[in-house]
Amino acid sequence: MKNNKYIKKIQHFLAERHPGPIRRRRLAQLMGVPDDEYRQFRSAVKTMRETGRLVSGAKNALMLPDRASKVVGHYQSNPRGFGFVIPETPDTGQDLYIPHGADRGAITGDLVVARITKQGRRHGKSSFSGEVIEILERGMSRFVGTLEQSGNTWLVYPDGKKMTDPVELIKRPSAKALPGDKVVIEFKQIEDQREIPPATVVELIGPSGELANETVAIIRQYEFADRFGEAALKEAKRVADAFDGEGAVGTESHREDLTELLVVTIDPPDAKDFDDAISLVDNPDGTRTLGVHIADVAAFVPEGGALDREARARGTSVYFPKRVVPMLPEILSNGVCSLKEGEPRLAKSVFITYSKRGAVLDRRFSESVITSAKRLTYDQAQQIVDRRTRGFDKLVVNLVRRAATLARAIDRRRTKAGQLHLDLREVHLLFDEQHRIRGAEPATHNFAHTIIEMFMIEANEAVAALFAELKIPIIRRNHPQPDTARYEQLGEFVRACGYQLPAEPTMADLQQLIKAVEQTPHVNAVNIAILRTFQQAVYGIEIERHFALASAHYCHFTSPIRRYPDLVVHRRLRDHLRGKLKRPNEKAVTALAELATHCTETERAAATAELELKQVLVLQHLQGKLGETFEGTITGVIEFGVFVQLQQFMVDGLVRLQDLGEDYFDVQPEAGIVRGEHTGVTHRIGDVVQVQIIGINVARRQLELAMK
Repeated sequence: MKNNKYIKKIQHFLAERHPGPIRRRRLAQLMGVPDDEYRQFRSAVKTMRETGRLVSGAKNALMLPDRASKVVGHYQSNPRGFGFVIPETPDTGQDLYIPHGADRGAITGDLVVARITKQGRRHGKSSFSGEVIEILERGMSRFVGTLEQSGNTWLVYPDGKKMTDPVELIKRPSAKALPGDKVVIEFKQIEDQREIPPATVVELIGPSGELANETVAIIRQYEFADRFGEAALKEAKRVADAFDGEGAVGTESHREDLTELLVVTIDPPDAKDFDDAISLVDNPDGTRTLGVHIADVAAFVPEGGALDREARARGTSVYFPKRVVPMLPEILSNGVCSLKEGEPRLAKSVFITYSKRGAVLDRRFSESVITSAKRLTYDQAQQIVDRRTRGFDKLVVNLVRRAATLARAIDRRRTKAGQLHLDLREVHLLFDEQHRIRGAEPATHNFAHTIIEMFMIEANEAVAALFAELKIPIIRRNHPQPDTARYEQLGEFVRACGYQLPAEPTMADLQQLIKAVEQTPHVNAVNIAILRTFQQAVYGIEIERHFALASAHYCHFTSPIRRYPDLVVHRRLRDHLRGKLKRPNEKAVTALAELATHCTETERAAATAELELKQVLVLQHLQGKLGETFEGTITGVIEFGVFVQLQQFMVDGLVRLQDLGEDYFDVQPEAGIVRGEHTGVTHRIGDVVQVQIIGINVARRQLELAMK
């Protein structure tokens, strides 16, 4: 009963809603278990008792095991002084709250032992607090920060939220270092871990505020490798030089020749690595065959070599403004792997045949050689879709128009099946000649993006379905369905915005909610709330449904230049096409599962770093606008204030209660409401408000606002 859906639901319900003993039948009633699912519920209870996740008290009443008096886990600090210990083996899914002054000098990432000192209830839920009693292992020894001088003492104020106190330097840094410079510091382990030890500067990055230096600071903060080893570079040059341009790398010469097929790429205007191209053929019987052609990176990256080891460790490329930290050396990513216009390139091709209504009729896979006839930008493709075709080749125009028709049919089919289209607003930062932000504008997402999005989803799904049929494990892209508790939180949120959602919403309910908030002030807040309701997508080897895409089988296959999971899938597809695919043994399956976990971690680190650098750059830009007023949307309510997202820059700032106005405010975080007791002024999530910038702390990534 490993996949019994009630196991997690029971554990969460008892932890959050009913910590005391309860009989099985009563528990089922409170959880709303339907009669036809009671057998499954009972089986989940049996499994949990057998594995120790439930214990029986008097009269066989059920309860969670008592929490241990001590918790071992990793510390997560908060800029306000408190923190949490995230258990290594959590039994209730809760983190242990550590009040201000009880952290024993722990910093984010440290492995600690904490003692539980208090149990209570908070907002109707069980809560635990405690104190750190021992630091077992420092999570990090290097930090990035800004150098400052106080008298004869040199200090570094760390960037980010992992460490909130300044660090004293053992000695004065080099004569080249100046106050305000970005630096990397390092401190050593010491026996007495009660305080942060002094540190030394190990790298001088340069003046704060310059894009190049801020980018390097983020790269060092997240410990990304931004240089390739000599062995990897030599291997990349060797395989690139071996490519003869006619379909062979070394001994490869058995590919399907598609160089006469009309193929185009559609990418952003500043793209340098083109890893996907499309073709579309109308068949005599009225069907259409889509070709999705993906750069065959596996042909250039031998498994287990120096190049592969570095790509595996990186896991993904990281995209910053004006700079990319690539997964592969540029001689490959921007060179022989990239599907450049007019140049023969190796590919893995997925052919999917559709009916007129966009239903999948057939699929096949091929190792191929293609030549892109045209490199289009999204804007150029959209011009063709909009019938502004002057200057474009007629064959290319015809291909793009037919592709748009097919993409609409696919989109209708997938939407009917439950696929969600969240309206998540993004901004495009504008830079001046000195690479400083001069403003921001909404990022465009025209239908040309949807064409490529639909086609790539279909190709990914086709490959994942193939390996499900073959019963061969691969790295899959899974997206779990939200649990009941998350849906309850979403329901409370949307009610605060004036909308209704069933307790157990269907995909259609979520689609209707998204449609209902279109063109309203709540659109961004509600879409963000829906996104936060979802669990994060992960890489894994189990066959699980991708919730947001309403897909029974899904993997990442279409971006092997920048994602390592795609490269792994390409290798398995190659083995299948060559008749060399073998069922892996237990050791190989375990290794694949571990690799999937690693790829999830590298992907999340990259995404977090990309967002953090944008936040840093925006906050630096806004430092010159202290006192100015901006329009924003309330996106969250907490006990001590409300979060407001500036619409122009899409960054969140905090309005503390004292900055809401002269009144005593009743705060209802779950309902998303703050109401003045004397004035009756009410602020709700989703409200559009005018706010003034009153403070910025770039190092802490904090924006302080006041309501106007």
